[in-house]
Amino acid sequence: MAHNLRNATALVTGAGRGIGRAICLALADAGTHVFAAARTEDEIKAVADEIIESGGNATAIPADVADEDQVSALFSEIRGRQRRLDILINNAGIGIYGPVVDTSAADLDRILAVNVRGTFLCSREAMKLMIPQESGYIINIASVVGFKGYPNQAVYTAGKHAVMGLTKSLAVEAQRYGIRVSAILPGGVDTDLVRRSRPDLDASVLMHPEDIAHAVMYLLSLSDRAAVDQIYIRRRAAKPF
Repeated sequence: MAHNLRNATALVTGAGRGIGRAICLALADAGTHVFAAARTEDEIKAVADEIIESGGNATAIPADVADEDQVSALFSEIRGRQRRLDILINNAGIGIYGPVVDTSAADLDRILAVNVRGTFLCSREAMKLMIPQESGYIINIASVVGFKGYPNQAVYTAGKHAVMGLTKSLAVEAQRYGIRVSAILPGGVDTDLVRRSRPDLDASVLMHPEDIAHAVMYLLSLSDRAAVDQIYIRRRAAKPF
């Protein structure tokens, strides 16, 4: 994969801001044609325009990953334009926070629809393109709450645990086709989502979205002989231990 990025095709969901935007810019800088997808059209158009103005290749496609018809249309457009997909970054996600006793079933359903169903739908459609190629890389952006628990984050944590379960199973299923599947589990990153979930954290101690983009590029730099199941990347302690 390290030698093919210049001619590769990538789809990044949740691409309009934060981690998704940073990943789009990093991929485009490496010469990859980036499809930027998210619900907010003006945000992904701004990302695509930024890439194009810098001499890269990008296409903005608005889509709600929780909607199966929209996901099907998204992949149909990619298939029609490029006829292949080399990289899928499942980054789209939402956060709903609060004590369990104040959380509705509808809140849980919404988390599962976007964070889990969306990852499943995009991974399934990506596999349909990658299996005939016998190559590809799916990277799911999970979270530290994919293996830890925090108060007031029960439904968000449940969704990220589900993403990790999906990642582990898909990695085994996909390997026979030469397709790799990994998860990145970030700790505190300076994004809107983290600012809402952890308003107690000083932004100066948080990682930047570019730090997660660097982890994505590291995975894509590995030879076909290597496979990484997951990367837990955390913010550095403010003071040495």
